[in-house]
Order: sequence, then C-alpha cells, then structure tokens
Amino acid sequence: MKNIQDMRIRFVGAGNMAASLIGGLINKGLTSSQMTASDPQKNQRDYIEQQFQVQTFDDNNAHFGMPDVVVVAVKPQIMKVVLNDVAANLKAVNPLVISVAAGITTEQIVNWTHTNHGVIRTMPNTPALIGQGAIGMYANNQVTQAQKYQTEQIMDAVGTSIWVDQEQQIDAVTALSGSGPAYFFMFMECLQEAAESIGLSSEQAALLTKKTAVGASLLAERSPESLMRLKDRVTSPNGTTYAALQTFEQNNMKEIVDRAVHAAFTRSIELSRVHD
Repeated sequence: MKNIQDMRIRFVGAGNMAASLIGGLINKGLTSSQMTASDPQKNQRDYIEQQFQVQTFDDNNAHFGMPDVVVVAVKPQIMKVVLNDVAANLKAVNPLVISVAAGITTEQIVNWTHTNHGVIRTMPNTPALIGQGAIGMYANNQVTQAQKYQTEQIMDAVGTSIWVDQEQQIDAVTALSGSGPAYFFMFMECLQEAAESIGLSSEQAALLTKKTAVGASLLAERSPESLMRLKDRVTSPNGTTYAALQTFEQNNMKEIVDRAVHAAFTRSIELSRVHD
C-alpha cells in the first residue's frame, strides 16, 4: 500500500481545484517531481509551475508517464471530450481515476474511457483552497482498499473527507458542501448590507460580518452541543436575537433553504444527463 510520499499523480486540468490539491499535497510531503499537470490555458500552467515548480503541458497526453493516480479536474461540460482524449493512456497505465466534476457519474467515466477502471468521484469545495475543504467521496466496485486509502490522503491534504455508500449521495454532498459556501457568502452579503442600512460603515460591517461568521463556525465545529442548542444559548426570551429569529421563521427561512438545497441536488443529477 503506497503512502502519499510514494505516489505519482497526474492532474488533467490545472485550475483552482487542481492548484489547491497540489499545494496541499506539497504541504503533506509530496515533492514537485511526483506530480505533473496538463491544461490548455497558459496562465493556469504558468501559475502551477511558478507557485509549485510542478511540470505542466498543454497536451493532456504529453509525458503522461506511469502515474498511480490521475486526477481529472475539469468542468463537467468538457469531461467527456477530455476523457476520450486521454483514454488510450488510461488504458495503458490503468491508474486510479479521481474525478472532481459535479454531476458526472463513475459509470459515465468508465464508458468514456472505454476501460473498467477504478474510479472515485469526489466533491471538494472552494475552502479547499485554504486547506479547509469539506469533501465527499464515492468509489465504484473496481476501487481497492489501498486506492481508497490513497484518495483519503489526497483529499485530506486540503480539508476533511468522508465516504458515502451510494453514488447519488454525492449529489447530496454537492448540494450541501459543494455549493454550500455560496449560500453562506450570500447570507453574509445580505447581513453586511443590512448592517450598513442601520448605520455602520461598509468597512465596519464587512469586518464584523466576517468575524462573526468565522467565530460562529469555529464554535459550532468545536462545541459538543447541537446547532439548535448553540442557537438557543444566544437567544434570550423576547430579546434582540429572538426578534430576528422570529422574522426568519415568519418568512419561512427553513423552507427557502430546503428548496434551495433540493434545487442544487436536482441540478447535480441533471448534469449527468446533459453531458452524457
């Protein structure tokens, strides 16, 4: 069983998610020479080379080598084209294939590469860029325990990962943690604007909004109490927090959040059909 320090990894796609994984892996002990990356965008390649000293190529098949793992980090819209492009190398090398594309199923990846590969579908989120990602993972039946361990090491380099037993649960992960940062950013944006409307400057409102969000999330992570209990601890009967929470409830905040998450879940499922 290979540890992270012994792996050779090829990144197909060198955008933000690939960059965050490469940076996290280097922090965990991988050397730049253990990784290569390909991307048609010169600015993406230049960033990877300058920031991490990882060799990059504009051709996905150039200097493909014999990687243990191939991380396909491209947008769902071009996944089929990219996998068809590298299919011959994947068949020759037979590496573990890890996908970070929303909505693309493991069965589609196997079909598009014309092989019976071990495929792991993952859903990182943007906080992975600072090592605080929340990542769901699903493995098809061809993945070995050793390969699952390798994937855990890769994903844990940029955050916290969990396995799900059913592939459709990855669509639920996409709706929760994959899309979730945008939900919080939107709430923070609204909170900041509301604070400005009652007299704070934009600088004051921005700072207090961000620090409140960070403090609340850290408290939720570190406390053994439930979210409901933590909420109740802030809320005095007929106090200021109570007045605000009553407004949320009267305007069906719970229903709005539920509908939003279900919309993201449904769209994740639809993506596989759109790009098949």
